[in-house]
Amino acid sequence: MGRGALRNTCGDASAMTYVVTEGCIKCKFTDCVDVCPVDCFREGPNFLVIDPDECIDCTLCVAECPADAIFAEDDVPADQQDFIELNAELARAWKPIIESKDPLADADDWVKVKDKRGLLER
Repeated sequence: MGRGALRNTCGDASAMTYVVTEGCIKCKFTDCVDVCPVDCFREGPNFLVIDPDECIDCTLCVAECPADAIFAEDDVPADQQDFIELNAELARAWKPIIESKDPLADADDWVKVKDKRGLLER
């Protein structure tokens, strides 16, 4: 059951989702995908996003992210707030990823790099 269905059933329109932020760009580690019980991750060329309509707020992905790029919606850093809408937008366009894959070849070189927004490939 996706988050949208949960909202309709429970009437909880304020349910929080999790958000992938800038740290994932050019890394695309997929450890998070393995632990997601509802397959809410979507895959782009060099970034993953979480579909807010599918996320059930289980928190499992947060600890699995080697890039520390996943936050609860309410905890997204101030300079990363635009990623809340970006996840929702790209989740509508990108296909689900349901199995882990190898990270991008140079992910370890990019994992701690800041200011990668301009490198996001759509």
